[in-house]
Amino acid sequence: MPSSSAHPDNANPSPNRLSGEKSPYLLQHAHNPVDWFPWGPAAFEKARRENKPIFLSIGYSTCHWCHVMAHESFENPETAAVMNQHFINVKLDREERPDIDHVYMTFVQATTGSGGWPLNVWLTPDLEPFVGGTYFPPADQHGRPGFKRILEKLADVWSSNEEDIRDSASEITGELRAIASSPDADTELPPIQTLDTAFQELSTTYDPTFGGFGHAPKFPRPVTFDLLHHHANRRDASPESREAAINMASDTLLKMAAGGIHDHIGGGFHRYSVDRFWHIPHYEKMLYDQAQIACACLDSARLSGNRTHHQTTRDILAYVTRDLTAPNGGFYSAEDADSQPDANASHKTEGAFYVWKEPEIDELLGNASPVFKFAFGVEPNGNAPAESDPHGELAGTNTLIRRHTNDEIAEQFGIPTEQVASQLEAAGQSLLRARTKRPRPHLDDKILTAWNGLMISAFARAHQQLGDPAFLSAATTAASFIRNNLFDPQRGVLLRSYRQGPAAIDGFAADYAFLIQGLLDLYQADFDTTWLAWADQLQTTQDQLFLDPEHGGYFTTSGEDPHVLLRSKDGYDGAEPSANSVSAHNLLRLAAILKNNARHQQSEGILKTFSDQLEQTPTSSPLMLTALAAVQAPPAQIIIAGTPAAADTNALIETCRNHARPHQVVVLADGADGQAFLASHAGFYRTLAPVDGRATAYLCENFVCQLPTTDPQKLKAMLTAAPVNR
Repeated sequence: MPSSSAHPDNANPSPNRLSGEKSPYLLQHAHNPVDWFPWGPAAFEKARRENKPIFLSIGYSTCHWCHVMAHESFENPETAAVMNQHFINVKLDREERPDIDHVYMTFVQATTGSGGWPLNVWLTPDLEPFVGGTYFPPADQHGRPGFKRILEKLADVWSSNEEDIRDSASEITGELRAIASSPDADTELPPIQTLDTAFQELSTTYDPTFGGFGHAPKFPRPVTFDLLHHHANRRDASPESREAAINMASDTLLKMAAGGIHDHIGGGFHRYSVDRFWHIPHYEKMLYDQAQIACACLDSARLSGNRTHHQTTRDILAYVTRDLTAPNGGFYSAEDADSQPDANASHKTEGAFYVWKEPEIDELLGNASPVFKFAFGVEPNGNAPAESDPHGELAGTNTLIRRHTNDEIAEQFGIPTEQVASQLEAAGQSLLRARTKRPRPHLDDKILTAWNGLMISAFARAHQQLGDPAFLSAATTAASFIRNNLFDPQRGVLLRSYRQGPAAIDGFAADYAFLIQGLLDLYQADFDTTWLAWADQLQTTQDQLFLDPEHGGYFTTSGEDPHVLLRSKDGYDGAEPSANSVSAHNLLRLAAILKNNARHQQSEGILKTFSDQLEQTPTSSPLMLTALAAVQAPPAQIIIAGTPAAADTNALIETCRNHARPHQVVVLADGADGQAFLASHAGFYRTLAPVDGRATAYLCENFVCQLPTTDPQKLKAMLTAAPVNR
């Protein structure tokens, strides 16, 4: 992990074209000596006019190796001179334009076998790629060609063989279009046994000692928890496999929470662990990780009964509230891995903000230091294994990892367990106060609609399960911010990004899918049909812009931008779930609440579109698989007829939340505007009312209800006995 700078401070005093952009990533390169263009017609016209190839460099502002390459190459005047002479140079923030990133990442992965960021691709003036890769060192090393030499070679090849390059690029683009083309949707849903296959595949890669799946590096990939929790709720699975699913998810989350991937001082989770022990992380923090891990912990607490997961959720949300929430209520995107070791340092290093030397801890904690060091594995010479720190950046430092439980500490030091807990809490606060005086990592303060949708879900679901009104307030404030700033009411469309005002980039399928999910979770938290109505409106717009009416499923982009070569559909659930997977669930929930059979059929269409992928590689789409059983079951509703906020109404709602079944929707028939809205979609709702003046629960399947009850205990029995996920 070589030293790098998140904000390159090179010797070029004059800003380039990027200085007028809003993206933090582009602004980091605004003083490079490279004659950068932002992605757009001006660059393309210049490339055609001067007949020069385009060098496209894609990254994001908290990308460690993007910083490294910027420092080594883009800040170098000699390298910049070669770039400026022979190429039209374009910088792109992949978080602002995931559609363009997807096109050229597909090319690089297809031609090199791997991908990542920075993503560097050379294009013809017609935007067709012909060479690409990821990080290039400044000079030849470790078998990798140097960037300056590649530039000079490609300039020479373009000069002498332009026609051949254009022909090759056109052929490659045709092959990419073939890859992205939509096959005919299957006429049948994938077999239900695909769920069992996916569970078995996860089981075989599970690490029973340290949790997680596979070997180093270990990524959280929260969608795997969705699949495990789904399996745990299946009554057609064996009790042994259901228990195994609960344990795999719970133990992994506990190991992660104890590991160095978890920021024990400031809260939240880093991007991934470079080792199998969850110890030494890549210290970057992403909003989408915080949102999804918080939700996974809520599910795990409910299924395993281990309330430690609730504390982890609270820890994550406290971090997001403190450090990733804008004054306007939106959520920022990320914090960098790199920061200055001290205020006088000339360069940033990875993890500097988060690691500790033993003398620092001794000085700050005094007599409490031995207990803290024993708890968190602090060692005199640092605790980073050499194999996890090949460049020696972490030498002599400690990445905190929970080595001993409170009971073990109490036994070691002969003090009460309660005293251990209070000492560690006080010590953590002392270190947090000290850490705030360090130079902070760079904050990517753009607000992305999609990632905010995920975070709204996390806060809304945390309110449902933990009852903290502050969580509901955070979710509603963020949703209102998006409604007021990232939604164009004249066109009825979402915008992608906000920083010092909205960016002129329309939303993508993921923006719609993730926000609709957040709004549905928010409706389940406060039963304000404003959110439900907006979710339904956005779903209609998503259908208009992205739905493939011929083959089913959603394209990632609308196809309206002529400069995007490919229009593809994604079903892979990675660090972020795919828009198609989230939409499969959104459509089922909207169908179950608003009695819209067309939505249900659209969800089936998604599963049929990706049927081959689900059968051939089921663990590639864990979240989509969890919709498979739900789409074949009758829509399940629990309708509470009662006065909002009344004690008897709340008692029934809490019973539903404490004994939740997979894929259930809870609806409030409030006898007022909310019920009128519901009845405008399904007249069935007009008939539901309190019995004998008391809040009443109706347990229904496909809008056919069992006998109502006003008794929370009877409702609990009904929920427990009801069929689960056939």
